[in-house]
Amino acid sequence: MIVPLSLPKNSSSIVFLQIAHFTIKEYLIKNYIKALLLRESMTRIAVIEKEKCINGEGCPFLCGSVCPVNRSGKECITLSGDNKPIIDEDLCIGCGICPKRCPAECISIINLPAELENPIHRYGVNGFSLYNLPVPIFGKVVGILGRNGIGKSTALKILAGQINPNFGKDKESSYDELIDYFKGSEAQLFFEKVKEKKIKISFKPQQVDLIAKTQKGKVRDLLEKVDEKKKLSVIAKELDIEKILGHDISNISGGELQRVAIAACVLKNANLYVFDEPSSYLDIKQRIKVSKFIRNLADENTAVLVVEHDLIILDYMTDLVHIMYGKEGAYGVVSGVKATKNGINVYLEGYLKEENIRFRDKKISFPAKPPVIEKEGAELVRWEGIEKTLDSFNLKSAEGSISKKDSIGVLGENGIGKTTFVKILAGIIKPNKGELNSQVKVSYKPQYIVAEKDVFVREILKNSLEKYSTELIKPLQLERLLDKQITHLSGGELQRVAIAVCLSHEADLYLLDEPSAYLDVEQRLTVSKIIKELMENWGKTALVVDHDLLFIDHLSDRLMVFEGEPAINGEALGPFAMEEGMNLFLKDLILTMRRDKESNRPRINKPGSQMDRKQKQEGKLYYG
Repeated sequence: MIVPLSLPKNSSSIVFLQIAHFTIKEYLIKNYIKALLLRESMTRIAVIEKEKCINGEGCPFLCGSVCPVNRSGKECITLSGDNKPIIDEDLCIGCGICPKRCPAECISIINLPAELENPIHRYGVNGFSLYNLPVPIFGKVVGILGRNGIGKSTALKILAGQINPNFGKDKESSYDELIDYFKGSEAQLFFEKVKEKKIKISFKPQQVDLIAKTQKGKVRDLLEKVDEKKKLSVIAKELDIEKILGHDISNISGGELQRVAIAACVLKNANLYVFDEPSSYLDIKQRIKVSKFIRNLADENTAVLVVEHDLIILDYMTDLVHIMYGKEGAYGVVSGVKATKNGINVYLEGYLKEENIRFRDKKISFPAKPPVIEKEGAELVRWEGIEKTLDSFNLKSAEGSISKKDSIGVLGENGIGKTTFVKILAGIIKPNKGELNSQVKVSYKPQYIVAEKDVFVREILKNSLEKYSTELIKPLQLERLLDKQITHLSGGELQRVAIAVCLSHEADLYLLDEPSAYLDVEQRLTVSKIIKELMENWGKTALVVDHDLLFIDHLSDRLMVFEGEPAINGEALGPFAMEEGMNLFLKDLILTMRRDKESNRPRINKPGSQMDRKQKQEGKLYYG
């Protein structure tokens, strides 16, 4: 028999104490449900990830059989025509039994504040729900900050007119309903102007790699088709794509594709420009340049919206931010707008004071770094006079060494030899000149990950599951991916799997090339923490190439810096102590960095500001 425990007044959940086996008298359930329904009502949504559901294939409709409402004679959980469950949210009492008993973990039952009763958009019955929308502001660059899978791209597509919101109904709604929903707010005025065609929107999508698959021809020809401003030559120069205008779109790199997509967006006559992850594939120098370019778009007649996962770049690029919180694949909520500095700190804190919402159970912190004391680990790898020539590109490194227990960050422009150097250390390619003294075991995660075999994640992560469930599987949130096929993973999911595979191999030196790609802010910080702690605990060494300065700052004890001319020549310098290496790197960018007084997170100083001038004068570009 199962006896319901007494509930606190504000609780809408049922807690069961299992005394014996799973049998409940019908009258007990009926009376309990009747009493529960008299309590203060809350907004409740039920979300089922139907692609994960295994009903009929390994599950005997377990969610329906354990549901107390079903057992009382009502139909809360039923089967649809495709033999997948449907949950009636009006009958659901939020007991939490079906999510816990579901073998595929595809059910989420979520209690939301009463004010979130009506979603802006919902993807069908028991589908993902989006609440509220970000508001463009003329003269400002507004950022959107949040985890993957909580509706950022959906919100942007609604604003860009690519998705018509349905307000949780079975049909699309009109702009009049959207205007009425936001009555009395700035969003009402915005949507009224959109309806009256006083606002034209240009949208740069997230997946720029799809451009080469859907478009054919020369870059110049494609951009000329959308050049409503007749400023192709000017914008091409500002975005450094002049040299590739004559190239075929299928033959350019990811970073070049990103800048072409940004150019295509900006060449249109619009007064709202929307950019979904504009820094992906770009190196740090390109990110800074693109950030300045996007900032300069905003004026009294132009608004800009940006989704970005690089916190330093988001901080540098935007004036205001919306925080998005929720549960991946289930729901997302857009907060009110906040000044960028305060908004990022609130996001790291995990608590929205105005809404009285705690959306994360712990604060993300950045300890103020003391001067790093050089570690005295035994030498692991040494190189002298290395040179490597690939076609017309030449890489060289005079000398350097890597020691045990090191976490070494690698910074430099695209096309300057970072990946080539990593492949030399991995033994994949050999130098033309010089000596590499290394007899160590190496585990290597490449920059580009290709899912060639259609196998299940569980098979690929077999070694991780057996040895490192606590260190890798749980913190990387890979449990829910185990029964997916590798070819069905998103970019971020595939990246996390590849990181786990790399770190689970027995090795002395771990080489990771751009592990932050496709990851959201929280995932990046988690990965950096995992790498750093594992190297210290295992007495191993990691060398990590990345373009996210915050990510590199968070994990690195020492730093390598690559200088030179992209696609022509490169030189590997270091490893240096962090301060020395960052000073060298920031000098080339003509930038300075400080730590935020409230959160200790790294921030780029505004060029020409008092702090910027002071640090440059003192020669302390890195946290002066």
